[in-house]
This record gives sequence, C-alpha cells and structure tokens, in this order.
Amino acid sequence: MNRLKQKSIIPGFGLSFGITITTLCVVVLIPLCSLVVFSAQLSPSEFLYTITRPRILSGYYVSISTSLAASLVNAAMGLILAWVLVRYDFPGKKFLDGIIELPFALPTAVAGIALTHMTTTNGWVGKIFYDAFGIRIAYTRLGITIALIFIGIPFVVRSVQPVLEKISLEYEEAAMILGASRKVTFWKVIFPEILPALISGFTIAFARCIGEYGSVVFIAGNTPYETEIAPLLIMSELQEFDYAAATSIALVMLVIAFVILSVNALVQSRVSKRVSGLA
Repeated sequence: MNRLKQKSIIPGFGLSFGITITTLCVVVLIPLCSLVVFSAQLSPSEFLYTITRPRILSGYYVSISTSLAASLVNAAMGLILAWVLVRYDFPGKKFLDGIIELPFALPTAVAGIALTHMTTTNGWVGKIFYDAFGIRIAYTRLGITIALIFIGIPFVVRSVQPVLEKISLEYEEAAMILGASRKVTFWKVIFPEILPALISGFTIAFARCIGEYGSVVFIAGNTPYETEIAPLLIMSELQEFDYAAATSIALVMLVIAFVILSVNALVQSRVSKRVSGLA
C-alpha cells in the first residue's frame, strides 16, 4: 500500500508517458505500418518477385557494399579524428570540432552536387586522380563510397569522442609505470573502453548510409546494375505511381536497417558485459 501511495519521481508521469507514446505512434509506428499496408496489396508471389528482380537485387548489393566500405573507413578515421580532438591542442581545434557536424546541417543534395563537381574527371580532385592513376571517382561505386563517408563520419566521431573524454589519463600512466608500451596501453587499456561506442558509431553510420539518397544520387551516375542504389529504385517506382512496389522495396530496406541495429544492440551488450567483467 505504501508503494502505491508513493508519488512518482517524474511529475506528470501519466501525461508525459501519453505524449511520448502518441509521438512515437505518429512519427514512427504509423509510417512503418503504412509500408506493410501498401505492400500487402501484392500477393506473396508478387511481393517476392518485386523484391528479387535482378535490377532490385543489384540495387541492394550496391547500397549495402558501398555503405559497408564507407562505414569501415569511417570507423577507422572517426576513431583517429576523435582521438586528435580529445588528446591534442592545436590552432583551429574548435573549428575542426565544429565542421565535423557539417554533414548534419548541410542539405544532402548540396553535398552531392559539390562532391560530384569536385570528383569528375574535370574537377580539381577527380582530375588529379584520373591524370595520375587513371582512376575515375564520380559516377562509380568509389564515388558513392566517398559520398557515404562524408555522410557517416560524424556518427562515429560523436559516438567515440565523449567516451575518450571520460577516460582518465591515470589509467594510461599506471599501465606505463607497470612497463606497458604505448601500443599495449592503447589496445589493452583504452580500446576496450571505447569499443562499445565505436561499434555503435559504426552500425549507426552503416544503417544511415544504406538509406542515403540525396548526396549519392548525383555522384552515382545511376547506371543500372552498376551504380544504381536501392533508394533510387524506390523513387523510380514512386514516379511510375507503383506504390506497392516502392513500399515493398522500402520494407526490405527497413528490415535490413532493423537487423543492423538489432545486431548492434546485441554486440554492444556482450562487449559491455565483457569489459565490465560480468561475462
């Protein structure tokens, strides 16, 4: 009885909870349910045919492969950037820290146009690579990967940076006093602490890159079976007013993103338990 009479720590819990659930339904659940409703207009055989057409499968492959490559690069470069921003002081540090979030604020279409202009064979970056190595960047999968690196790098940096800031230098000093080298100190002391955050940044960037459209559609060239991404195929179906096919492809992309985030949660849970000594 005493527990029932205790007041909630959060004032207005009932109202707050109701607003939270309502917002969740309006913003997340209802749009997701609409995908299922439109996809249900197709029979199981039609749905399976729609999502397994060769051109659609190619779009999945291009989106997933380039997103994975970009996310792996972001994991490495994001860790280095976060380390530099946390452990070193240098002129322009605050400016560099600020522009890390530029992809969040910059419209994706603007980013795509700018990257395409720079990486064509006549662009000031693309021309260097083409003349020196014969490598084309724009209108290739390499160009798509570069665009996705630009989009995904903030997720890794902002995931790892706060964890690095909380790691006390005393741990490193203690390891070095005990005879550990800098390399051993990093891999045995620091890296286990930042690993869950690094995994989180990687998977969030991966899920984000898979669904990216605006910054990729310009630099991709959109060649079928070569550089055509899955989000572009969804847009193509919408332009043809085939909403059932568009939502079916979108539903597959949603499932892929959900699986990635679920794996992220599982891996993070196990890594966190191992680091804390609970496993």
